[in-house]
Amino acid sequence: MRRRLRITSIRALNLIKEFIQFESFGGILLLFTTILALIAANIDGVSDIYYRFWQSSFGVVFGEFSASLTMQKWVNDVLMALFFLSIGLEIKKEMLIGNLASVKKAAFPIVAAFGGMIIPICIYFSLNIGGEYVHGFGIPMATDIAFALGILMLLGKRVPLELKIFLVTLAVVDDLGAIAVIALFYSSGVAFGYLALAAAAILVLFVLNKYGVKNIFVYLFIGVFLWYFIHHSGIHATIAGVLLAFTIPLKTDNMARSPLIRLEHTLNPLSAYFIMPIFAFANAGITIGGKFELNNVTLGIMLGLIIGKPVGIFLFTLLCEKFKVAKKPDSLSWAHILGAGFLGGIGFTMSIFIATLTFEGALLEEAKLTIMLSSLLATVIGVLFFKLFLFKAK
Repeated sequence: MRRRLRITSIRALNLIKEFIQFESFGGILLLFTTILALIAANIDGVSDIYYRFWQSSFGVVFGEFSASLTMQKWVNDVLMALFFLSIGLEIKKEMLIGNLASVKKAAFPIVAAFGGMIIPICIYFSLNIGGEYVHGFGIPMATDIAFALGILMLLGKRVPLELKIFLVTLAVVDDLGAIAVIALFYSSGVAFGYLALAAAAILVLFVLNKYGVKNIFVYLFIGVFLWYFIHHSGIHATIAGVLLAFTIPLKTDNMARSPLIRLEHTLNPLSAYFIMPIFAFANAGITIGGKFELNNVTLGIMLGLIIGKPVGIFLFTLLCEKFKVAKKPDSLSWAHILGAGFLGGIGFTMSIFIATLTFEGALLEEAKLTIMLSSLLATVIGVLFFKLFLFKAK
């Protein structure tokens, strides 16, 4: 039994290392496509083509049935559902065999993640409470794991593996928090008929899991109907990806043939090298010459990401250890934790995604620009902190 647990732990660690490699290179690709989007949106002649393309409609019609969305909606609602499916698979795996499977191991990064969500939300609320834009509170709570890990990888081997694992675990919990917030606060009026159909689809998926069905395509086929029902229920369609992920079986006795692991290995490169770069190219195009106003919304986002994230992560973990809720890993210093907190302020893709669910028009453009500037500043602060202080910390 002990040998089996040891083998499972080794496999889980190897999976985490693979995930880190995927996500870190994906961050570099995200940066490249973001720059392309900014260039395309700010060149005369090209910008018109760029905006018209993403707002053009594409779909299929069968009699009275129509499935037509703008190109941007195909990315934000369909492709992002696949991205959230990969996130859901990662969360489930972490809960069953990863760092979230052990209460002792999970407590410290979980507390860090909660701090990194709660303090930014409080900052945004304090500036916007009572106003019409208070619902934007979810924007500064998100962390972009791809960019954050990409920065850590660029800093070289002096960054301990334990810090990367801490940041991955923190980001997984952060993603789970963002998913909950999207489901609860960024959905329109609920259509209970479609919601009932979605519940029926989920029940069928769990029954398939219960009776040992391992064919991934069966789950994905039903998942298409689940996405359709969720999309029409008023809950954001990307939640369908997460719900589907929790029904995919994980067989720890043969990890190589586990449906969850095989699907995750397929989706990870697809997400890192295609879905997220396409999302960035579709949503990061902002006219730089446009009017930008430092108001309560933009200030709430900026302060939430740059100050709220590191303060929340550091303060909550410090209190966590002081009151013996969980213990900081011995291989990490408090400087490591603060450095990870600064990089946690890189919201980018997840923050932009939540912004697209929250605002529209000029305010959405301001929010996107604020997110990008704040993420850039968080990156600079994090890198300088690592270079000047962290590598000297004992």
